[in-house]
Amino acid sequence: MKVELQQVEEAARELYIRALKLLPPDVKQGLDRLAAGETDAGAKRMLGTMVRNIRVAEDTANLLCQDTGIPIYNVRIGRGVEVDGWGLKEAIRRGCARSTREHPFRSSVVHPTTRANDQDSTGRGVPVINIDFSDRPEALEIEMVPKGSGSENNSWLKMAIPAEGVDAIKTFVVDCVLEAGGKTCPPTIVGVGVGGTSDLCVHLAKAAATRALGTRCEDPEGAKLEEALTKAVNLLGVGPQGLGGDSTAFAVHVETAATHITMNPVAVNMQCHSARRARATFGPKGVEYGY
Repeated sequence: MKVELQQVEEAARELYIRALKLLPPDVKQGLDRLAAGETDAGAKRMLGTMVRNIRVAEDTANLLCQDTGIPIYNVRIGRGVEVDGWGLKEAIRRGCARSTREHPFRSSVVHPTTRANDQDSTGRGVPVINIDFSDRPEALEIEMVPKGSGSENNSWLKMAIPAEGVDAIKTFVVDCVLEAGGKTCPPTIVGVGVGGTSDLCVHLAKAAATRALGTRCEDPEGAKLEEALTKAVNLLGVGPQGLGGDSTAFAVHVETAATHITMNPVAVNMQCHSARRARATFGPKGVEYGY
């Protein structure tokens, strides 16, 4: 199956707009679930306000949040897919820029030292484009995640001591959630990376934070950590928007990788309650959009 670059460009443009306007169903269900179990009256009202904000944004075709974030595109290329790799990245970049210029919405991307803004959500190394491969036949998937600064600013890496074991991981994650407080617009998805190298660990935390609610770590030990940490952070009392309550996090998601015998890296990356993402799947019958 050959994928045309013009289709990729159009999809990249459409995905950014969809991600900013349409919240995935699993996140909406997560808010409903938290509201049903919340025991604090103020927190329950705050969750209701969040739900109404989402409804108004979608009913009026407005953005869910004014922060259009750093644009991230995750690409998975299946078996039997023919595509120009360099052209693929350039097409995504063009589509990202077009979405911002043509829609239009605020560009949040600036040069790191001059703070110059080209007003098209692109710059050196941005959009972030991650390319991987899958065993899915004749399918190319592009996932778009606009990662806002409120959540991205709450990112941490610790090169823990292996002898401290799992307790060091748990303590670090809980401390990070407490430090973040209400700055990440909770309830959050807390992404945790464990293992690998320092850079891989941070990448794993980002992948965990942007996973769909209801998914579990494929590593059984990682899945155990998810369950224990989700319970722990929701006992902290941070609550929606940091104003107190039971609903500090939708979930803690964990991704793991093998590491060195003298290392135990752990990273945390958080996602806010507006956990935006959109997906396009290219197949023999055309392009399908979803989450």
